[in-house]
Amino acid sequence: MENRKKIVVLSGAGISAESGLATFRDSNGLWENYRIEDVATPEAWRKNPALVQEFYNLRRKQALAAEPNPGHRALVSLERGYAVTVITQNVDNLHEKAGSANVLHLHGELTKARSTYDPSLVYDIDGWEIKMGDRCERGSQLRPHIVWFGEAVPMMDVAMDLTEEADILLVVGTSLAVYPAAGLVYAVRPGVPVYVVDPNTPDIRNRKNVTFITEPASTGLPRLVDQLLKEAA
Repeated sequence: MENRKKIVVLSGAGISAESGLATFRDSNGLWENYRIEDVATPEAWRKNPALVQEFYNLRRKQALAAEPNPGHRALVSLERGYAVTVITQNVDNLHEKAGSANVLHLHGELTKARSTYDPSLVYDIDGWEIKMGDRCERGSQLRPHIVWFGEAVPMMDVAMDLTEEADILLVVGTSLAVYPAAGLVYAVRPGVPVYVVDPNTPDIRNRKNVTFITEPASTGLPRLVDQLLKEAA
């Protein structure tokens, strides 16, 4: 089994949306009636940390109640025939809930908090709420463990290395409009097949061997996974 082909999956908001989690790009830059600039930037945290906490507490509460859909579960099935790594732009834990063994979060994780003083101090959250006054072991306020707009993406180099080693790339539920994550499509080696599962067709320039499956993840992924497992048998 050590010689199994490596599949890297890049997942985006579309797969979470099918489990009922809202995405800001569906509503003209609003996210559940919040302006992104007011809740998802370092400036927003400095200006009104209580509002930012409230926003992510609500997101966390929703995410904890959400359930994986057939798209998430299909990716777990794919592990029967391949070495699968999911690189997700999503901050929910639906891939983990479904049972995916290897998940890398590019933009952080709702289920974790981190120190505002020392980014390496990261904690699992018990429940759905971070309160103002909740502090790390060094005494600073805890913030959501989320990569906000304008912040560096710490796991990007790891994601790039994984993608460069992929034998197959699956792109699921993403418009490929958010960088640097969208650049991963161009990190795969020449000749590596790329499958894009999304109702819309992202603009992928200068890439050959791209197959577009213009369906939602919940229907397109199970069929694609069946095909790939037959090829691996």
